[in-house]
Amino acid sequence: MDVNDLLMRFKDRTPKVLGSETFSEYAILLPLIEVKGEVHVLFEVRSLNMRRQPGEICFPGGRIDRSDSDERAAAIRETTEELGIQEHVISDIYPLDYIVSPFGTIIYPFVGKLNIPLEELRPNTAEVEEIFTTPLSYMREKEPELYNIKFKMEPEESFPYNQIPGGENYDWQARNMKEHFYYYQDKVIWGLTARVLHHFIKLLAQPSN
Repeated sequence: MDVNDLLMRFKDRTPKVLGSETFSEYAILLPLIEVKGEVHVLFEVRSLNMRRQPGEICFPGGRIDRSDSDERAAAIRETTEELGIQEHVISDIYPLDYIVSPFGTIIYPFVGKLNIPLEELRPNTAEVEEIFTTPLSYMREKEPELYNIKFKMEPEESFPYNQIPGGENYDWQARNMKEHFYYYQDKVIWGLTARVLHHFIKLLAQPSN
């Protein structure tokens, strides 16, 4: 095959995360809502009856379905289903940086505004135990507590050490991950939710163009 013909196969290709076809993909929305004239961040507490992560604090969101036109549509759909609102209530939806998790997931976060009084939200009790808000100004003044998590490399027993330099003494470059913790009244906001919140707050601190 001619090398030029071979390379033409890549001309219009859009790159993606290598191996992403095996990842689970999720979309979430960081909702901003006005409460008594002040901008608040809205959070959910996952239902205690949920199979995964019951009682944990999160943003609205979930797995991207085949019926969703894109990640943004998935975030909107999940938010409407979980908060009991119509799509037109959500506006000014913009993407934040997406996250490739070491646990086989890709998360696409968005930020948007809820144009509805807080008391008119009707959370889906099958998924949401409760909702609460925090003043954005309060969260912007707080630096999260950071705790280090170390990942340990453990190859399977049949791993062919004899085929790699260093053998069983190979210097695996195990990575670390910082877990973020925010505290508001009796609520503990941590993990992915806190990480996305911290990312959003850092973006707000950057000079506007």
